[in-house]
Amino acid sequence: MVPSRSSILSILVVLLLSPFIVSLPIQDRFLKCLSKYSDTSFPFSTVLYTPQNSSFTTVLQSSAQNLRFTSPSVPKPEFIFTPLQESHIQAVVICSKQLGIHLRVRSGGHDYEGLSYVSEIEKPFVVVDLAKLRSISVDIEHNSAWVQVGATNGELYYRISEKSKTHGFPAGTCTSLGMGGHISGGAYGAMLRKYGLGADNVVDAHLIDVHGRLLNRKLMGEDLFWAIRGGAGGSFGIVTAWKLKLVPVPSTVTVFTVTKTLEQGATKILYRWQEIADKLDEDLFIKVLIQTANVTSQGKRTIATSYNSLFLGDARRLLQIMQRSFPELGLTRKDCIETNWINSTVFMALLQNNTPPEVFLQRKDPNRRYFKAKSDYAKKPVSEKALEGFWEKLFEVESPLVVFTPYGGMMSQISESQTPFPHRKGTKFMILYYTGWQDAKENVAKHIDWIRMVYNYMKPYVSKNPREAYANYRDLDLGMNNNSNTSFVEASAFGTKYFKDNFYRLVHVKTKVDPDNFFRHEQSIPPLPLHMR
Repeated sequence: MVPSRSSILSILVVLLLSPFIVSLPIQDRFLKCLSKYSDTSFPFSTVLYTPQNSSFTTVLQSSAQNLRFTSPSVPKPEFIFTPLQESHIQAVVICSKQLGIHLRVRSGGHDYEGLSYVSEIEKPFVVVDLAKLRSISVDIEHNSAWVQVGATNGELYYRISEKSKTHGFPAGTCTSLGMGGHISGGAYGAMLRKYGLGADNVVDAHLIDVHGRLLNRKLMGEDLFWAIRGGAGGSFGIVTAWKLKLVPVPSTVTVFTVTKTLEQGATKILYRWQEIADKLDEDLFIKVLIQTANVTSQGKRTIATSYNSLFLGDARRLLQIMQRSFPELGLTRKDCIETNWINSTVFMALLQNNTPPEVFLQRKDPNRRYFKAKSDYAKKPVSEKALEGFWEKLFEVESPLVVFTPYGGMMSQISESQTPFPHRKGTKFMILYYTGWQDAKENVAKHIDWIRMVYNYMKPYVSKNPREAYANYRDLDLGMNNNSNTSFVEASAFGTKYFKDNFYRLVHVKTKVDPDNFFRHEQSIPPLPLHMR
């Protein structure tokens, strides 16, 4: 049968017009879909920012904490979507799936490799920025709080303190952290030896799954609830809120910072700290910040070790414990500042003395820099000789920072498999290595080469098989997924470092709740390959 002229003409018209149909801008197709799947006639265009929008760069950089990922050469999203309520996110998930759009989800923008707002492996991509989901509801009577994921931990601390001077929450000391990613990766802070991690104190959650359903703990089931409390963000769904168990804090707490240089015996004192830090009274947390410092006006440099501490009690009892357990530091009464818990969070955030806690409501981190970081876990003390070699490495860059964070106490009492966060009994302390710079023209390779060299130097002195790392100190040097066809074998390279054997349980949860790997990024948890299901 010969086709008629009219049917040929209609086919030609379709072929000619099809590029225009397909090339309808991604945001227009997205907005059309959102209105279809949303209950309200909400003007979604008011919360969607494209590169043509004058506010696009401001919104993109609003919480990009690592300036390395704000440079012009870094891939940018097709658009940024800033939902105002959970139903908006449900529609986003449904429409992104339908249209084949790759999502990145950001709460506070502290991902060390920028994965919550940059995709190097898949384009095009869009960013769902949860900063406007920031309500906090504190219930002192039931020792609990609901916090949305766009709120910062500093805001949470402040809102708790408005209601009570004897309640707190054991999360991070940096106070501009978005509660979404922070809790998802574990969330450690100055009360971890007394109460464990933030993730250890979550009792419920709201999560939007791959089907766009809003689930609480009961609806999602215990496997998925287990996975989201320490399995890191971006793999299982979009958490929108956490219900947290608040913890008791005394009305008087004590803080101090005591600094010792090499000339004041820093190496021997730090070796002693390593021996006892995980065995101290669980009310006492002493971390060590290690930096270079100038000793003379001629520029002679030394190493400065600053012992930064929170004690859940008064100065008198603190001095008794220190005299008994760590007299080498030489702590005196005048080093000690008695205060309340909310003011201690200001002190531990390394903000200037007398900064009011209202600063947390500004949600800002004044110290944004270009940086690269790595992490380790130590099971035994690093010898004085090894430390002396380590100091030489630190002198090779301008402003290195190394932080030793003590474990022990409650961290040793919670089992490795209680949550996905496995670094528990047997861990003496965690190490953060950090190199930062302020100038965009700085030689980035120099800093990255240096931190890799330091990491290599420390290999004999830290955990082995696997060499453990903290998932929230994201490090793409440990391995990465290449694209949507994530390899389970390749992912196990970094997955077992972050999660040890819990990685395999995380993979099983992922396979059950997101078998097609919709939620993915360079270090997300992969589903099992088809032949292994």
